[in-house]
Amino acid sequence: MSAQAAGADFVEVYEGALDAGVCGQLIDAFEASGKLARGATAGGVNTQLKDSWDLNISAHAEWSQVVTLLNTAMLRGLMAYVRKYTYLALAPTVLYRKRADGQTAMLGVDDVRAMSDAELQRLVTQLFRPGGINLQRYFADEGGYPYWHSEISPKVDSDDNLHRVLLWTIYLNDAFDEGETEFLYQQRRIVPRTGSLLLAPAGFTHTHRGNKPKNGNKYIATSWVLFQRAAQLYADPTAPR
Repeated sequence: MSAQAAGADFVEVYEGALDAGVCGQLIDAFEASGKLARGATAGGVNTQLKDSWDLNISAHAEWSQVVTLLNTAMLRGLMAYVRKYTYLALAPTVLYRKRADGQTAMLGVDDVRAMSDAELQRLVTQLFRPGGINLQRYFADEGGYPYWHSEISPKVDSDDNLHRVLLWTIYLNDAFDEGETEFLYQQRRIVPRTGSLLLAPAGFTHTHRGNKPKNGNKYIATSWVLFQRAAQLYADPTAPR
């Protein structure tokens, strides 16, 4: 393990992941959508746990370009994250690459970190898939996600929650006080900055909450990075389709 990763808390923030002007446009489109719903947890709507207004943009075709835009911003951050914490890709699976002489070689940390952006992007998208994206509004002095929670959990109608690897959030504004994303065990508060991308592990080790914004509403885009399903990940490329 590199000295850079030793002792890290695995919470990474990438500034300027999304242009501030684009963030403002997303807020305006969110407010004009007419499709907002009360934010829910895996167990349903409970405003004592989470008090927000959400829009699942992945469920609406008219938002498809925005979904692509946000996933592209997330992917840039994910590639940087994998270069730093390379065992995110190597530990869950064994990766191989065919060499110029036709032999198959197992990939190690140095191999992955030496990949070009294009090669690493192919690797990352083979291993992982994006989750559905929510745009969320937390009203000033009222909204928040005060319940300490993590992102891997059972859910009655889907097993996607169990495939979550990382959480991500892009802060769409910062015209408010407080409203940090607070990580319990890391004793770290992430102060929202317009256009910045937060990436962190989805498991209980990174239990977190969203603190109440004060003197202004808080807007975010948020989702997860999931493992590809095993049936796709381990599919025989020579098998007939």
